[in-house]
Amino acid sequence: MRRQTLRADHLRFVREAPRGGVLHCFLLDCSASMLAGERLALAKGLLIGLFDRASAARAEAALVCFGGSGADVRFGPAVPRWWNERWLRPVGGGGGTPLAVGVGRAVRLLEDGARRKPAQQRWLWILTDGRTSDEPARPRDVDQIVVVDFEQGAIRLGRCASLADGWGARYVTAEELIG
Repeated sequence: MRRQTLRADHLRFVREAPRGGVLHCFLLDCSASMLAGERLALAKGLLIGLFDRASAARAEAALVCFGGSGADVRFGPAVPRWWNERWLRPVGGGGGTPLAVGVGRAVRLLEDGARRKPAQQRWLWILTDGRTSDEPARPRDVDQIVVVDFEQGAIRLGRCASLADGWGARYVTAEELIG
């Protein structure tokens, strides 16, 4: 029997869905600056689409809203259902931008998820305009981080891009996700 040499073209890569599933934690900036230019409304509309995508993939999702002086879990973690728009509509905005508090609350939620389902991938999505002076540390034990920038106008501070760069996260603008 003749043996063939293994070559690179013999190998095939097939991307598989994670066996433990995925938990998408969405961290929504509900501060006063997000009310300007209807950025919060745009973010909520984008969230509905992202929740629908998570539902179609049978992935779990969670929503943490931060604004004023605190952060709270508004949904999940659970597989989103068709009523996303109904419970998301009353989410309001105002006050300061406690990004560090929001990240801290999201991290606790993701840590709980890791204990519950250790094989599950954990994604953190931060939807913000970056109008904050907080510089939280990069969350540990998060598989992917996506910073979605809602900053608009002629004068842009670029804090979302800086945050993403400092954390080694993916940076996208809201327009890129909607487009």
